[in-house]
Amino acid sequence: MQRIKKPTTHKGKKFILDREPKLIENKKESLFLYGRKGSEIVNNCLKDLYHLKKPDAIKLGEKNDFLPFESSSEIERLSKKYDASLIFFGSHNKKRPNNLILCRMYDHSILDMVELGIKNYRGISEFKTETITTGLKPCLVFSGPLFEQDSDLKRIQNMLVDFFQREDATNIRLQGLEHVLMFTATQDELLMRSYRIFLKKSGCKTPRVELEEHGPSIDFVIRRKKLGSEELFKLACKVPKELKAKKVKNVKTNVFGTKLGRVHVGKQNIGKLQTRKMKGLRKSATERRKMRANKEKRKRDGK
Repeated sequence: MQRIKKPTTHKGKKFILDREPKLIENKKESLFLYGRKGSEIVNNCLKDLYHLKKPDAIKLGEKNDFLPFESSSEIERLSKKYDASLIFFGSHNKKRPNNLILCRMYDHSILDMVELGIKNYRGISEFKTETITTGLKPCLVFSGPLFEQDSDLKRIQNMLVDFFQREDATNIRLQGLEHVLMFTATQDELLMRSYRIFLKKSGCKTPRVELEEHGPSIDFVIRRKKLGSEELFKLACKVPKELKAKKVKNVKTNVFGTKLGRVHVGKQNIGKLQTRKMKGLRKSATERRKMRANKEKRKRDGK
């Protein structure tokens, strides 16, 4: 029988508790790995992507003698060891030069994996602009109809959102928008561009927005894909019941976020409904005297 060793120190217990499943999981950690052989372009590209992902990233300096598409056991072991669900793997060989593999894990097993070839590359150091604040949440822009038409590119778009987004933002501060990442899909290429946002004076309340290319600027060629099945993807996206908003009867929210409610009212007696009185509908003095006379006559007849 395999023995289960329980932690004896406070640090060990804290480590075990941190790895346990939670309703709200920890931030997704990114792991940067180097293959057996690399090139200057691949190394600089991984450094720039690591700069964009800090501080939620771990970079291992040693070289790894395995290929994720041929054997997934080693990459799954490293994912479990460092508790990383997003992996960047850079390699270079004659058959596939300047290669970058993006892996997304679910329960420390590979969910989706895409192999991208670096065709054109310009690093951050080539752009003479101010550096972006570390840990900043970028604005993600996806351009091109292929992201909606092609099912594989739609999944790759979902992967890129997972790779470059940070914690969910409920409120947006205009001065906090400094960085834009733009992805453009063509027939066989995926273009990545990075811009810095500048808010300039415009003479009115709304500032004038200008974009300046910051880097990295990368043209990717999509090579191989290994995407998980629809059933596994749905299981990975499943939300716990405790986090789902409870449905309130007769209350809904429109596309603008306004809460709308439906109120059910019982049957009303319109005859007793008090309406607004107008001078034009007021009875004259003669009509009021006749009404009083008729009322007194009915009383006498009744006696």
